[in-house]
Amino acid sequence: MVVRDAQRVHDRSDNNYHFGWAEADVPGTWVGQTAGRIADAVRSGETTAVKVVSSHLDYIARHDGQLRAFRTLRAKEADAEAGAIDARPDPKVAPLLGVPIAVKENTAVAGLPTWNGSASARGPIEPADHEVVRRLRAGGAVVVGVTRMPELGLWAFTDDDTAVTRNPWQLDRTPGGSSGGAAAAVASGLVPIAHGNDGLGSVRIPAACCGLVGLKPGRGVVPCQLGAEDWFGLTEHGILATTVADAALGFAVLADRDGVSVTEPSRQRIAVSLRSPVAGVRADRPNRAAVARATQLLTAAGHHVRRADPTYPVVLSLRGTATWFAAAYRDVSAAGLDRATLQPRSQRHVALGERVWRRGYVRETDRAAFRDRCLAFFSNDRGGHDLLLMPVLAGAPPPARDWWRRSWRSNVTTSVRFAPFAAPWNIAGLPAIAVPVGTRPDGLPVAVQLVGPPGAEPLLLAVAGQLESANPWLRHAPGWPRVDAPN
Repeated sequence: MVVRDAQRVHDRSDNNYHFGWAEADVPGTWVGQTAGRIADAVRSGETTAVKVVSSHLDYIARHDGQLRAFRTLRAKEADAEAGAIDARPDPKVAPLLGVPIAVKENTAVAGLPTWNGSASARGPIEPADHEVVRRLRAGGAVVVGVTRMPELGLWAFTDDDTAVTRNPWQLDRTPGGSSGGAAAAVASGLVPIAHGNDGLGSVRIPAACCGLVGLKPGRGVVPCQLGAEDWFGLTEHGILATTVADAALGFAVLADRDGVSVTEPSRQRIAVSLRSPVAGVRADRPNRAAVARATQLLTAAGHHVRRADPTYPVVLSLRGTATWFAAAYRDVSAAGLDRATLQPRSQRHVALGERVWRRGYVRETDRAAFRDRCLAFFSNDRGGHDLLLMPVLAGAPPPARDWWRRSWRSNVTTSVRFAPFAAPWNIAGLPAIAVPVGTRPDGLPVAVQLVGPPGAEPLLLAVAGQLESANPWLRHAPGWPRVDAPN
């Protein structure tokens, strides 16, 4: 298992902020190992995909009851697919060879229904894999199951009438949403890496809640093909991982690239902003301290770091919220779902979505105008910046509870107040990455977000790698993987 030294590399003892940890992997089990390490071991013959996958399936069966990260497992199918991996004649061309992976339940996996977060929104048994699942399989990964999400992917926490998904860092807290099941699975070691997707922060928010690296690629880099219109182009498929190197591996496979090299970047101009896109909401002290710590680390690495705020038009929050509503309406209409069977919070959301859609409040011209503003912020012609550093969250992850029973207003206001910083970069279609920085005084993880212009995914990974090297983080939640992880 993974043994933690629990040595603080840096401790602001006056506030109990923990920035940096020493952590060592101890040979003897594949549960808790990185995706890169597993793929190398399968490729070299040190172990087999069957052994790796079987150990993870057994571990999930014994421990997911605490977390409820998975909607369903593919135990028999995954074992058979692992055997086929071991029989491959060309293992060197598979970057994720034998790596167990989880897929978010709104993305088609052949032989399973696409749940979309609830029985009411569940689709039929899928005859074929989504393109990103096909790419993951072609890259050597073995899909062990699908992970939970909130109904229609609408909320920043993960629950329904069958289960509340819990954060392995503190079981009374949410792992975030909507890729909450994926984040809980990776942070606990149930799988080394997981697929997610991000329409208004749904990869980066859970990554920040669970102390993970969460990469959302820019628009069009990975085929989306979700729902009616990919949430008007806001949604992208991404990766949740415990290391930058694993995030780069997963991204390369999703983007159908030969590889993404995470090398030492040249000196970058990095803007730092604490400004919230949502009026009246600001980052709390731990999140501001995380940005300050990341600023110190990037300055020490030789980057030119200075304070500069992007422009958030007054209308952005209103138009962004209207798009959130309308996306739900369009997805439900396209799927022919009976609104009356949805959760009350979702019914209200869809009804408002129909209203704003029919009144013309959701316009591509607004999204394009904001994207142009963002491109100007990063433009070399205008003395712009190479990257933007900012918080992911404004506060701590909310409690893990039956949010589906609570009012629509409570769900909306809680989602917006604790996670306002992610959505603008979906509207602009720009790549962004969540990077762990340490822990809050309450023991929960804290993270920062890096945003870049189109095509900046390799640069984001490279700079995130510098943060990881200078300020190592716990790869898993404290106490995970459990000590009885099988060999």
